[in-house]
Amino acid sequence: MRITFLGGGNMANALIGGLVKTGFSTADIAVIELGAQGRAKLRLVYGVRCYEAPTAAALDCDAVLLSVKPQQMREACVPLLNHLKQQLVISIAAGLRLADVSRWLGGYGKVVRAMPNTPALIGAGITGLCAMPAVSMAERLGAERILQAVGSTLWIADEVHMDAVTAISGSGPAYVFLFIEALQQAARELGLTPAQARQLSIEMVLGSAKLAAQSDEAAGVLRERVTSKGGTTEAALRTMEERGVREGFIAGVLAANVRGRELGDLLGKDD
Repeated sequence: MRITFLGGGNMANALIGGLVKTGFSTADIAVIELGAQGRAKLRLVYGVRCYEAPTAAALDCDAVLLSVKPQQMREACVPLLNHLKQQLVISIAAGLRLADVSRWLGGYGKVVRAMPNTPALIGAGITGLCAMPAVSMAERLGAERILQAVGSTLWIADEVHMDAVTAISGSGPAYVFLFIEALQQAARELGLTPAQARQLSIEMVLGSAKLAAQSDEAAGVLRERVTSKGGTTEAALRTMEERGVREGFIAGVLAANVRGRELGDLLGKDD
Protein backbone atom coordinates (compact mmCIF):
# COMPACT_ATOMS: atom_id res chain seq x y z
CA MET A 1 0.00 0.00 0.00
CA ARG A 2 1.46 3.35 -1.09
CA ILE A 3 0.59 6.37 1.03
CA THR A 4 1.08 10.07 0.33
CA PHE A 5 0.76 12.64 3.10
CA LEU A 6 -0.35 16.12 2.14
CA GLY A 7 1.00 18.36 4.87
CA GLY A 8 3.10 17.67 7.92
CA GLY A 9 2.70 18.44 11.59
CA ASN A 10 3.03 16.33 14.70
CA MET A 11 0.24 13.89 13.87
CA ALA A 12 1.55 13.24 10.36
CA ASN A 13 5.03 12.67 11.76
CA ALA A 14 3.63 10.27 14.35
CA LEU A 15 1.77 8.35 11.65
CA ILE A 16 4.83 8.14 9.42
CA GLY A 17 6.95 6.92 12.31
CA GLY A 18 4.29 4.41 13.31
CA LEU A 19 3.92 3.09 9.77
CA VAL A 20 7.66 2.55 9.47
CA LYS A 21 7.73 0.75 12.83
CA THR A 22 4.85 -1.52 11.80
CA GLY A 23 6.60 -2.67 8.64
CA PHE A 24 5.71 -0.18 5.92
CA SER A 25 8.53 0.39 3.47
CA THR A 26 9.79 3.97 3.32
CA ALA A 27 9.70 3.60 -0.45
CA ASP A 28 5.90 3.39 -0.20
CA ILE A 29 5.55 6.60 1.83
CA ALA A 30 5.66 10.07 0.32
CA VAL A 31 5.09 13.51 1.82
CA ILE A 32 4.05 16.72 0.09
CA GLU A 33 5.58 19.47 2.22
CA LEU A 34 5.94 23.08 1.11
CA GLY A 35 8.82 23.95 3.45
CA ALA A 36 12.33 22.96 2.37
CA GLN A 37 13.41 22.57 5.98
CA GLY A 38 10.47 20.27 6.70
CA ARG A 39 11.25 18.12 3.66
CA ALA A 40 14.89 17.83 4.66
CA LYS A 41 13.94 16.74 8.18
CA LEU A 42 11.50 14.13 6.92
CA ARG A 43 14.10 12.66 4.57
CA LEU A 44 16.70 12.60 7.35
CA VAL A 45 14.50 11.15 10.10
CA TYR A 46 12.32 8.71 8.14
CA GLY A 47 13.94 8.32 4.73
CA VAL A 48 10.65 8.91 2.92
CA ARG A 49 10.18 10.53 -0.48
CA CYS A 50 9.35 14.23 -0.30
CA TYR A 51 7.77 16.59 -2.80
CA GLU A 52 7.25 20.33 -2.81
CA ALA A 53 3.93 20.21 -4.67
CA PRO A 54 1.12 17.69 -5.38
CA THR A 55 2.42 16.51 -8.74
CA ALA A 56 1.31 13.37 -10.56
CA ALA A 57 4.39 11.54 -9.25
CA ALA A 58 3.65 12.61 -5.67
CA LEU A 59 0.06 11.38 -5.94
CA ASP A 60 0.88 8.05 -7.57
CA CYS A 61 -0.38 6.16 -4.54
CA ASP A 62 -3.23 4.12 -3.07
CA ALA A 63 -4.15 6.54 -0.28
CA VAL A 64 -3.81 10.28 0.23
CA LEU A 65 -3.79 11.44 3.83
CA LEU A 66 -4.79 15.08 4.24
CA SER A 67 -2.92 16.53 7.20
CA VAL A 68 -3.45 20.27 6.91
CA LYS A 69 -5.20 22.73 9.18
CA PRO A 70 -8.98 22.79 8.70
CA GLN A 71 -8.84 26.41 7.56
CA GLN A 72 -6.38 25.42 4.81
CA MET A 73 -8.22 22.34 3.57
CA ARG A 74 -10.29 23.94 0.82
CA GLU A 75 -7.20 25.52 -0.76
CA ALA A 76 -5.17 22.32 -0.32
CA CYS A 77 -7.79 20.27 -2.17
CA VAL A 78 -7.68 22.35 -5.36
CA PRO A 79 -4.44 20.93 -6.85
CA LEU A 80 -5.62 17.37 -6.13
CA LEU A 81 -8.59 17.56 -8.47
CA ASN A 82 -6.77 16.42 -11.60
CA HIS A 83 -4.84 13.64 -9.87
CA LEU A 84 -7.52 11.70 -7.99
CA LYS A 85 -8.68 8.55 -9.75
CA GLN A 86 -9.18 5.62 -7.37
CA GLN A 87 -7.09 6.72 -4.39
CA LEU A 88 -8.58 6.60 -0.92
CA VAL A 89 -8.58 10.06 0.69
CA ILE A 90 -8.30 10.25 4.48
CA SER A 91 -8.85 13.57 6.22
CA ILE A 92 -7.49 14.04 9.74
CA ALA A 93 -8.46 17.72 9.88
CA ALA A 94 -10.56 18.17 13.03
CA GLY A 95 -14.15 19.20 12.51
CA LEU A 96 -14.34 18.98 8.73
CA ARG A 97 -17.25 16.91 7.47
CA LEU A 98 -17.08 14.35 4.71
CA ALA A 99 -19.48 16.24 2.44
CA ASP A 100 -17.36 19.39 2.60
CA VAL A 101 -14.07 17.62 1.84
CA SER A 102 -15.77 15.70 -0.97
CA ARG A 103 -17.22 18.90 -2.43
CA TRP A 104 -13.82 20.62 -2.38
CA LEU A 105 -12.47 17.58 -4.22
CA GLY A 106 -15.01 17.99 -7.00
CA GLY A 107 -17.54 15.53 -5.58
CA TYR A 108 -14.97 12.76 -5.06
CA GLY A 109 -16.59 9.93 -3.09
CA LYS A 110 -13.76 7.82 -1.68
CA VAL A 111 -13.24 9.88 1.47
CA VAL A 112 -12.73 8.81 5.07
CA ARG A 113 -12.87 11.18 8.03
CA ALA A 114 -10.54 10.37 10.90
CA MET A 115 -10.39 11.85 14.40
CA PRO A 116 -7.21 10.76 16.20
CA ASN A 117 -6.13 12.12 19.59
CA THR A 118 -2.82 13.29 21.00
CA PRO A 119 -1.80 10.00 22.68
CA ALA A 120 -1.26 8.88 19.07
CA LEU A 121 2.00 10.82 19.31
CA ILE A 122 3.34 7.95 21.46
CA GLY A 123 1.44 5.17 19.67
CA ALA A 124 -1.32 5.02 22.30
CA GLY A 125 -4.11 6.88 20.56
CA ILE A 126 -7.60 5.99 19.47
CA THR A 127 -9.05 7.20 16.19
CA GLY A 128 -12.70 7.49 15.28
CA LEU A 129 -13.34 6.74 11.59
CA CYS A 130 -16.30 7.47 9.34
CA ALA A 131 -16.52 6.70 5.62
CA MET A 132 -18.58 7.82 2.65
CA PRO A 133 -20.75 5.10 1.00
CA ALA A 134 -18.36 4.79 -1.98
CA VAL A 135 -15.53 3.56 0.27
CA SER A 136 -15.21 -0.21 -0.08
CA MET A 137 -14.56 -2.69 2.71
CA ALA A 138 -11.02 -3.21 1.44
CA GLU A 139 -10.45 0.55 1.56
CA ARG A 140 -11.86 0.69 5.08
CA LEU A 141 -9.36 -1.96 6.10
CA GLY A 142 -6.64 0.09 4.45
CA ALA A 143 -7.67 3.16 6.46
CA GLU A 144 -7.63 1.06 9.62
CA ARG A 145 -4.17 -0.23 8.85
CA ILE A 146 -2.84 3.30 8.46
CA LEU A 147 -4.42 4.74 11.61
CA GLN A 148 -3.67 1.66 13.71
CA ALA A 149 -0.01 2.55 13.31
CA VAL A 150 -0.61 5.03 16.17
CA GLY A 151 -3.19 3.16 18.26
CA SER A 152 -6.62 1.58 18.03
CA THR A 153 -9.52 2.52 15.74
CA LEU A 154 -13.30 2.68 16.04
CA TRP A 155 -15.72 2.96 13.11
CA ILE A 156 -18.68 5.32 13.45
CA ALA A 157 -21.60 4.52 11.14
CA ASP A 158 -23.36 7.90 11.29
CA GLU A 159 -21.15 10.96 10.86
CA VAL A 160 -23.35 12.98 13.18
CA HIS A 161 -21.71 11.06 16.03
CA MET A 162 -18.19 12.16 15.02
CA ASP A 163 -18.74 15.29 17.11
CA ALA A 164 -19.24 13.00 20.11
CA VAL A 165 -15.99 11.21 19.24
CA THR A 166 -14.25 14.58 19.23
CA ALA A 167 -15.84 15.53 22.56
CA ILE A 168 -14.92 12.22 24.24
CA SER A 169 -11.61 10.98 22.85
CA GLY A 170 -10.39 13.95 20.82
CA SER A 171 -10.71 16.49 23.63
CA GLY A 172 -10.53 13.81 26.32
CA PRO A 173 -6.77 13.95 26.97
CA ALA A 174 -7.24 17.55 28.17
CA TYR A 175 -9.79 16.35 30.74
CA VAL A 176 -7.36 13.73 32.02
CA PHE A 177 -4.52 16.25 32.16
CA LEU A 178 -6.76 18.62 34.17
CA PHE A 179 -7.50 15.78 36.59
CA ILE A 180 -3.80 15.01 36.96
CA GLU A 181 -3.06 18.69 37.40
CA ALA A 182 -5.66 18.94 40.21
CA LEU A 183 -4.33 15.79 41.90
CA GLN A 184 -0.81 17.18 41.85
CA GLN A 185 -1.97 20.47 43.34
CA ALA A 186 -3.83 18.64 46.12
CA ALA A 187 -0.77 16.48 46.79
CA ARG A 188 1.43 19.56 47.15
CA GLU A 189 -1.08 21.18 49.49
CA LEU A 190 -0.86 18.02 51.62
CA GLY A 191 2.90 18.45 51.90
CA LEU A 192 4.25 16.15 49.22
CA THR A 193 7.05 17.31 46.95
CA PRO A 194 6.32 18.18 43.30
CA ALA A 195 8.19 15.03 42.21
CA GLN A 196 6.18 12.85 44.58
CA ALA A 197 2.93 14.52 43.51
CA ARG A 198 3.74 13.88 39.85
CA GLN A 199 4.69 10.22 40.30
CA LEU A 200 1.73 9.33 42.51
CA SER A 201 -0.80 11.09 40.29
CA ILE A 202 0.40 9.87 36.91
CA GLU A 203 1.05 6.27 37.95
CA MET A 204 -2.32 6.08 39.69
CA VAL A 205 -4.07 7.21 36.49
CA LEU A 206 -2.05 4.78 34.38
CA GLY A 207 -2.76 1.86 36.68
CA SER A 208 -6.46 2.66 37.03
CA ALA A 209 -6.88 2.93 33.26
CA LYS A 210 -5.13 -0.42 32.77
CA LEU A 211 -7.34 -2.03 35.41
CA ALA A 212 -10.49 -0.67 33.75
CA ALA A 213 -9.28 -1.83 30.33
CA GLN A 214 -8.52 -5.35 31.54
CA SER A 215 -11.63 -5.80 33.67
CA ASP A 216 -15.00 -7.00 32.43
CA GLU A 217 -16.73 -5.01 35.16
CA ALA A 218 -18.25 -1.57 34.67
CA ALA A 219 -16.39 1.50 35.86
CA GLY A 220 -19.09 2.08 38.48
CA VAL A 221 -18.49 -1.37 39.98
CA LEU A 222 -14.73 -0.79 40.10
CA ARG A 223 -15.37 2.56 41.80
CA GLU A 224 -17.61 0.94 44.41
CA ARG A 225 -14.91 -1.62 45.20
CA VAL A 226 -12.50 1.15 46.19
CA THR A 227 -15.15 2.95 48.25
CA SER A 228 -15.45 1.54 51.77
CA LYS A 229 -18.39 2.77 53.84
CA GLY A 230 -17.26 5.55 56.13
CA GLY A 231 -13.77 5.55 54.65
CA THR A 232 -11.49 8.11 53.01
CA THR A 233 -12.65 7.44 49.44
CA GLU A 234 -16.29 7.87 50.41
CA ALA A 235 -15.47 11.20 52.04
CA ALA A 236 -13.69 12.38 48.89
CA LEU A 237 -16.42 11.25 46.49
CA ARG A 238 -19.18 12.72 48.65
CA THR A 239 -17.46 16.09 48.65
CA MET A 240 -16.90 15.93 44.88
CA GLU A 241 -20.57 15.11 44.29
CA GLU A 242 -21.60 18.01 46.55
CA ARG A 243 -19.40 20.32 44.48
CA GLY A 244 -21.04 19.09 41.28
CA VAL A 245 -17.94 17.47 39.81
CA ARG A 246 -19.85 14.75 37.90
CA GLU A 247 -22.50 17.13 36.54
CA GLY A 248 -19.87 19.68 35.57
CA PHE A 249 -17.79 17.08 33.82
CA ILE A 250 -20.73 15.74 31.80
CA ALA A 251 -21.88 19.27 30.97
CA GLY A 252 -18.38 20.09 29.73
CA VAL A 253 -18.32 17.10 27.37
CA LEU A 254 -21.77 17.99 26.04
CA ALA A 255 -20.56 21.56 25.46
CA ALA A 256 -17.62 20.19 23.47
CA ASN A 257 -20.08 18.20 21.33
CA VAL A 258 -22.15 21.32 20.61
CA ARG A 259 -19.05 23.31 19.76
CA GLY A 260 -17.96 20.54 17.41
CA ARG A 261 -21.19 20.91 15.43
CA GLU A 262 -20.75 24.68 15.33
CA LEU A 263 -17.19 24.38 14.07
CA GLY A 264 -18.28 21.89 11.43
CA ASP A 265 -20.79 24.42 10.12
CA LEU A 266 -18.19 27.21 10.18
CA LEU A 267 -15.30 25.28 8.66
CA GLY A 268 -17.41 23.83 5.86
CA LYS A 269 -18.43 27.18 4.45
CA ASP A 270 -17.20 28.07 0.97
CA ASP A 271 -17.07 31.81 1.62
